[in-house]
Amino acid sequence: MANLPKLDLGLPSYDSLFSTEEERQEANTEKVMTIPINKIKDFEGHPFHVTMDEDMAKLIDSIKENDMLMPALVRPKPDGTYEMISGHRRKFAMSQLGKTEMNVIIRDLDDDHATILMVDSNIQRENIYPSERGYAYKMRLEAMKHQGKKVDINVDDVHVEYDKTTSNQVGWKSESAAKLGEQIGVSMNQIRRFIRLTYLIEPLQEMVDGRNENEIKIAFNPAVELSYLTESEQFDLVNAIIENQRTPSLAQCQEFKRLSHDGELTADFIEDTLSEEKPNQREKLSFQMKEIDKYFPKDYTPGKKKDLIIHLLENWAKKRSREQER
Repeated sequence: MANLPKLDLGLPSYDSLFSTEEERQEANTEKVMTIPINKIKDFEGHPFHVTMDEDMAKLIDSIKENDMLMPALVRPKPDGTYEMISGHRRKFAMSQLGKTEMNVIIRDLDDDHATILMVDSNIQRENIYPSERGYAYKMRLEAMKHQGKKVDINVDDVHVEYDKTTSNQVGWKSESAAKLGEQIGVSMNQIRRFIRLTYLIEPLQEMVDGRNENEIKIAFNPAVELSYLTESEQFDLVNAIIENQRTPSLAQCQEFKRLSHDGELTADFIEDTLSEEKPNQREKLSFQMKEIDKYFPKDYTPGKKKDLIIHLLENWAKKRSREQER
């Protein structure tokens, strides 16, 4: 029997739930228990969206066929419930299958250790939205700071500014970002740029993630620049984007950021900028020649095909015009 290809369902490995060899040894002594799903609450501030997508469908099929192979990790709460650390997607899949119980490992964890394990068990998944990464990195750095890892907030950092709506500092000291970067294989500057996305309002986060219901998409680099706008300015921008069905270029976003910093960015300027047609956003129609080749003689060159298409469209437009005049 041929070996079946291994499916990547985004599940963490057993070892990935435990940071050190000592913890892995301890885990081996812990028992897997079965508890009601309705007693398991989501991790507070869980930054990862659990949605019914293609990967979730694969996970549901896998659990339906093989049951849940990997127990979830939870921690007990004073009210008798449990908080999910690793296993939110499995819990969702089990619920979709009508399951009322799931296998878990119960472990006493403080808030910071729980946060680190929660982030680490999810962050290596391939299909993670940019804003999810930003929130996850931010939560992990805060947890590292609380654990005494010398993770200090530094207002002198070149990428640090105050959030104009809350007066909170929104950057981390380079050495802390570098330490996290070494652990997860991401540069410190990239970590800080992802964290900037957490200062976008939800509609803009949806656009940079590709979750916008109208399929409006903002690229990562422009989104980072927009994160420096005030909340009010960001809402003005969202309105202009929806109104014009256009997103700003990187250069335009940098100009918005500069004007915002100087207190000179207005809703009218944003609207005027977005109403200008950018060359790369002019409407285009494209298709592959193989899609229409069957409609032409084999000896027709691309030029002849183009001329015929235009001729037929002109005749069609004239016909429609005559029908409307009747």
